[in-house]
Amino acid sequence: MQILVLNGPNLNLLGHREPEIYGYETLEDIEALLRRRGEDLGGIELNFIQSNHEGELIDAIHAHREWDGIVLNGAALTHSSMALADAISATRIPTVEVHLSNVHARPETWRHNSYLSPVCWGVVMGFGYRSYLAALDLLYSRLSEEQQG
Repeated sequence: MQILVLNGPNLNLLGHREPEIYGYETLEDIEALLRRRGEDLGGIELNFIQSNHEGELIDAIHAHREWDGIVLNGAALTHSSMALADAISATRIPTVEVHLSNVHARPETWRHNSYLSPVCWGVVMGFGYRSYLAALDLLYSRLSEEQQG
């Protein structure tokens, strides 16, 4: 099983950027946790990509279009990128949208809308780094069920 973990703008600053909102874990910490979970689940192949550039994220989705699933934190692009949503739709890869914070509890109303949610299999938010672990577990469960037929 192959799963792409895709992270959008500013997530390279995790652990330093507003830790009271996003937590003290770095993106590298989250990647290490996901690698361990992937091994525990039976050796899931994970590829981690972070970019501050929308086009690079879209190119990554296209390049991984034969993979089994995506865990995606689009960051601010969640609320603005129809092109990222179109890439998910075009490739039809089961995708779980992830957010560290509960975007609906945030005071900025623009964070309450997602272009990605309608084209994703599901959304996990508000659990800090645990959102990524939950997304991986859920995606693994779905893909395993589909493989078993």
